[in-house]
Amino acid sequence: MNETQTTAEALEAAALTRRGAVHANPAEPCAEAAPVPDAVSKKPVDQKSPAEWAYQRVIMYLKNFEEQLDAEHEVAMGFTGGDMGVLRIQGVGFYAPDIITFYGIDQAGAKTQLIQHVNQLNVMLRTLPKPKEQPEPMRIGFQLAAALEENT
Repeated sequence: MNETQTTAEALEAAALTRRGAVHANPAEPCAEAAPVPDAVSKKPVDQKSPAEWAYQRVIMYLKNFEEQLDAEHEVAMGFTGGDMGVLRIQGVGFYAPDIITFYGIDQAGAKTQLIQHVNQLNVMLRTLPKPKEQPEPMRIGFQLAAALEENT
């Protein structure tokens, strides 16, 4: 059977397949090797703003990172440049066409928000011990991935 693709479909397929990772431990889970969620692949890449496209990929990285954590740790984000410390991620958002926002608290417990242009996007994922008073670790990556699927 000869299947014809539109230009948009071809661009989307090309963008979704342009990913990869090489790791010293080939068994180490990498987000680039995971299947692309339907919520990400349904809308053609050329119909997404740079912010939406970056937001969706950050969610895939967060979820993959959290899948590797034990019950005593949560994901946090380190800041590049300066002495900003880390942000315990509680939310991620985007404002099209080009802004990504990370919501959370810093190591001292202060409410923190990072607003970043997609051209400057540098995110270092780190682990932090979950707060002792919190019975279960927060898994923002799983929550974001579920919300992404619900919004399609």
